[in-house]
Amino acid sequence: MELKQRRYSVLIVSAQPKFNESLTSLIADRGCYDCDLETGVGSAKRRLSDREYDIMLINAPLPDDNGVRLAIDRSSGSRCAVLLLVRSEYYAEILDQVSPHGVYILPKPPSRQLVSLALDWLESTCERLKRLEKRSVSLEDKMAEIRLVNRAKWVLITSQGMTEEQAHKHIERLAMDRCVTKRVIAEEIIGS
Repeated sequence: MELKQRRYSVLIVSAQPKFNESLTSLIADRGCYDCDLETGVGSAKRRLSDREYDIMLINAPLPDDNGVRLAIDRSSGSRCAVLLLVRSEYYAEILDQVSPHGVYILPKPPSRQLVSLALDWLESTCERLKRLEKRSVSLEDKMAEIRLVNRAKWVLITSQGMTEEQAHKHIERLAMDRCVTKRVIAEEIIGS
């Protein structure tokens, strides 16, 4: 499976040593993770200010917070896939809070098989988020090129008296003749 060839950075936020040991063992068995561990929301936020993670696992509650806000913020504000583990009696209530933000949630105590399945979901989510991010970047690049070409057309209109259509065709013709992008031609026109 292609996903197993990739490496994922994981931040575990949990204050329960037994759970941490079990989870890090499961993650080590999968062999495709770089894993860090924090025991509270405050220390996790400090680590997150220095580094982005593909996956975050939060074992709630934590000594300094319940972890719900951290899960929502990380899932909404980055390309991180988040799994929140909560006590069974709070599952339904917290599910209503976090599911609109794309946070996965499991009731505690989860079986090893269920956590493994959840890691599969998180990996799939990471891949989807990476594709969306690439698409977003390419769309932003395309929009930047359009703005640049429009500026170059404006330069041609004002300096050489061309119409908008003539300026557009002139840029396209130069790009085709020289086998370069319209962006390169537009940069040359604006720079001259």
